[in-house]
Amino acid sequence: MTDALAAYLDYLTVEKGLSENTLKAYRSDLMRLVRALGKRPLEKAVQKDLLEELARMRQEGRSPRSVARWLVCVRGFFAYLLGEGVITANPAEHMEAPRIWRTLPRTLSAEEVGRLLDAPDRETPIGLRDAAMLELLYATGLRVSELVGLGFGGLHLDAGYVRCWGKGDKERVVPLGGEADATVRRYIDSAWPVLTGDAGSETLFVNARGGPLTRQGFWKILRGHGLKAGITTKLSPHVVRHAFATHLLENGADLRSLQLMLGHADISTTQIYTHVHRERLKRIVDDFHPRA
Repeated sequence: MTDALAAYLDYLTVEKGLSENTLKAYRSDLMRLVRALGKRPLEKAVQKDLLEELARMRQEGRSPRSVARWLVCVRGFFAYLLGEGVITANPAEHMEAPRIWRTLPRTLSAEEVGRLLDAPDRETPIGLRDAAMLELLYATGLRVSELVGLGFGGLHLDAGYVRCWGKGDKERVVPLGGEADATVRRYIDSAWPVLTGDAGSETLFVNARGGPLTRQGFWKILRGHGLKAGITTKLSPHVVRHAFATHLLENGADLRSLQLMLGHADISTTQIYTHVHRERLKRIVDDFHPRA
């Protein structure tokens, strides 16, 4: 079974181009399948095994999204084994994932974003680094992994854009606004040399010792400045990404452009933001209709 798991994960890496974080989640889901089957071989798995595991996940209080992801992973794994001739039937083929309600993403108001961007002390190297990261995050909507992994090769300040590699190692280009451009330039000129010292670095954003900044490290930085700015809602890099998307739509951006900037493979993922269009239309009616 271990060989089959390794072969499938290699397939997802090479053929499907899944990101490291997605592969990590799939590996965890597949290990749960291994535990569910115990010592029984894969070819002996039946639908009853999977239904019992789904029931256990619900008893544990796992979210519908988590349960659905596990089933999608298992279904794909068995489909792969069927194609390779390891099994003769896919026990998950006709199983349906639990319904996932599309909830509106948590976001920030423009005023809250302003307070967040003003929170770092820009007169210190660390504070200027933090300000540059926050400005860049809000200006581009990058994922946290894309932000901390950004190198100088991805910066094209004179041309006014950032080039990054997102999920599935797919490249995309995102325009960069004036405020973020100015803050990043100031950081590179005055703070980055102080933080990196003589060692230098290929990474744009570094920690206090000059090494690469981790995703977890940025989460702590963001939450610290959120508290300083008086933001009481649970703050994460994804919340700022949602604010980027929401504020663009509020100011007239179209969904197709937003899809390209966010790096969504499918427009349906971006359509969750259509609530912004509905709210804007409602405000227009309220403001201008004579009998509203």
